[in-house]
Amino acid sequence: MSEFEEKVLELLKKIDEKLDKILTTGSKAAAPTATVTIESTPTVKPSAVAEKQEEEEKLAKGEIKPDSEVRRVCPKCGSTEFNAVPDKSKVMHYVASTPIYAKKNVCKKCGTEVP
Repeated sequence: MSEFEEKVLELLKKIDEKLDKILTTGSKAAAPTATVTIESTPTVKPSAVAEKQEEEEKLAKGEIKPDSEVRRVCPKCGSTEFNAVPDKSKVMHYVASTPIYAKKNVCKKCGTEVP
């Protein structure tokens, strides 16, 4: 047995002895009263668990791609081709007094900005 298991057994024996003392005396005054607060854990719907398992299985089989590999899609035309254009309204930082701008994606087909 490991040291941890031995310590657990010793503690369990001590608890048993204290319970025996309480039960043999039979008086409620001998037993200290303690309030126990039970914290509620958030419940998870079984359907959500099943959906997550199905998604993990599809990821493992390669049927779907993880979120990091999902391509951008234009909300107007459905195209997946974009140009990265500097967004002159957002300066990220300066390099040798030259501003470096953030990029925004613009659809090549219809010109819609996609976040």
